[in-house]
Amino acid sequence: MTTRTTVRPEWLADATATVFEGAGLNSRQARVLADSLVDADLHGVASHGVMLVPMYVSRLRNGSVTLAETADVVRDDGGAAAVLDGAHALGQFTGAQAMTLAVEKAKRLGVGAVTVRHAFHFGRALPYAELAAEQGCIGVAMANTRPLMPAHGGAEAVVGNNPLAIAVPGGEGAGFGLDMALSEAALGKIRIAAAEGRSIPDTWATDEHGLPTEDPAAALAGLLLPVGGAKGFGLALVVDILAGVLSGGAFGDAVAPLYKDTTVPNDCSHFFLALDVEHFVGRAGFDAGVAQLAAAVLGSRPRPGVERIMLPGQPEAERARRTAVDGIALDPTTLAGLHAAAAEVGVTLPAPVSHSVGAVR
Repeated sequence: MTTRTTVRPEWLADATATVFEGAGLNSRQARVLADSLVDADLHGVASHGVMLVPMYVSRLRNGSVTLAETADVVRDDGGAAAVLDGAHALGQFTGAQAMTLAVEKAKRLGVGAVTVRHAFHFGRALPYAELAAEQGCIGVAMANTRPLMPAHGGAEAVVGNNPLAIAVPGGEGAGFGLDMALSEAALGKIRIAAAEGRSIPDTWATDEHGLPTEDPAAALAGLLLPVGGAKGFGLALVVDILAGVLSGGAFGDAVAPLYKDTTVPNDCSHFFLALDVEHFVGRAGFDAGVAQLAAAVLGSRPRPGVERIMLPGQPEAERARRTAVDGIALDPTTLAGLHAAAAEVGVTLPAPVSHSVGAVR
């Protein structure tokens, strides 16, 4: 059993930014990075939240992540495509830069595609796709990771649990966003289960012998399983090609682990795509079509025991609105990691104004 502590989002963002300033970021950089991680916790994606602070701090202090805010343009002839070199800068900066460039191209040409090589972890993928949706474009964001999953039927890691996000614009709130890693569960969720002493579903991962397991410790020594079996594996492989091979960056086992040795650059790769709907069917026609589809989905009959049907991303968005008011529940390991990172960089965090929530099994 683990008792979580609920903290105010504002305190968590301030505390996280303070740690990152201690690690060498300026105040604006620190705030951008802190807001990215806290936003993940607000949406219930703890695997991409402040639990990552110790790893980020270790990489900043060891120099495998740089303090640069922009990627270098490697190739851009003014057409629809461009290649950037992140030079191991924080993905939150180079990701926003790349998608902004993709949207600029899409507004001129209908399509904009930008890859980033020598990149670093960018947090949740959906916010980058949403940058495009806010400008009337369908946005797509992808990244590759070190191999964590086998091919269908295999017992050796060959592809990462590569994230894929798609944001769809729509009038009057009819748009939506899909955000998924291509493993059945994110590695961070397994780390959290291990820290809390909880078992995991045997569909999440295998042990070191390639056999499904409910033991998170065995899973951390084994392999993640693709979502949907062969289909998830195939999608993960395609993401590795679009992000890694197409960018001229690292792919497959050339991508380094995030946690194993923080002196070695992660060297992942990113892919961003923007499609300006005005160049296709026009914004009015597109919004009408999305609204029609959304209404059909939301109005469909739920099966027994299901309260209501929701669009992709809707549960997370509703959770974020609740959590912004009720607070973010942090497990003891995450909260201790935040304070340990603060001590490592020589800053002291005030105790959060909080209350404990019920024990979690």
